[in-house]
Amino acid sequence: MTVHALDRTGLPVTRLGLGLAALGRPDYINLGHGEDLGAQKDVPTLDREAHAVLDAAYDGGISYFDAARSYGKAEEFLASWLERRGLEPGAVTVGSKWGYTYTAGWRVDADVHEVKDLSLATLRRQLTESLELLGPHLRLYQIHSATLESGVLDDREVLDELAGLRETGLEIGLTVTGPSQRETIERALEVGGFDTVQATWNLLERSASPALAAARAAGLGVIVKEALANGRLTARGDVAPLRELAERSGTTPDALALAAVLSQPWADVVLSGAASVEQLRSNLGALELDRELGPELEQLAEDPAVYWEERAALPWN
Repeated sequence: MTVHALDRTGLPVTRLGLGLAALGRPDYINLGHGEDLGAQKDVPTLDREAHAVLDAAYDGGISYFDAARSYGKAEEFLASWLERRGLEPGAVTVGSKWGYTYTAGWRVDADVHEVKDLSLATLRRQLTESLELLGPHLRLYQIHSATLESGVLDDREVLDELAGLRETGLEIGLTVTGPSQRETIERALEVGGFDTVQATWNLLERSASPALAAARAAGLGVIVKEALANGRLTARGDVAPLRELAERSGTTPDALALAAVLSQPWADVVLSGAASVEQLRSNLGALELDRELGPELEQLAEDPAVYWEERAALPWN
């Protein structure tokens, strides 16, 4: 993969990146996540398996890695991998997020897996934790799941703190979620002070398209998450037309779905959420495809409210 700049940040990234949400903890909402990790879900096993996926990603050309404080031990696994590979700061681009705290205690059957708190106190605490693990490797720090309802984009204390961090050279971004992603991005553009935006965009949920195009035009780097709709746009998912088209095209549903996202002119980085080396290699197949949204893929779009209602019902596993 060729390396390009994440718009005005200048950070070197590749078209495909790796998100660590499914790698740093035994529990996640991706379809079949528990099967992907296998029977052994102790910390040493998941650390070893995360390193294998990180190796496959790096060896496959990926140079952007996206973590979060709430992804269990994802930052810890990433930090130990960077050390093992002997990678100096700047060899790859690392982003992380603050705002959610992991609370499951390594239990898949926990009642509460993570708690959201976008306060100044959480920002300061979690930034310290992230820097202790990632140090100078950390180049991008993002608000985790900003929404209009959270009030974080109107919190002067938080915004001032982020502005101060930005002046030190740390790039500042936000991620968005829910059926009002478009409105949240538009508000962030009004507020200013952000270098990147990360949003959900896939064949089923495209409502953020105009806002992402506007963000890109304004100079923000655009990162796409949940490009496979938490597993729905894979071979084990519920979107039969995609599976049938992939079979006719001689490829896999995940590669086809990722290729459709990569074709969007405003997408700087599209995250793979692979939990295994096999999945990661299948995802990399998207780079060999030249697939824009044709009629068969256009018809897959869902009403955003319906999409997000179904996502909210996905079980932790």
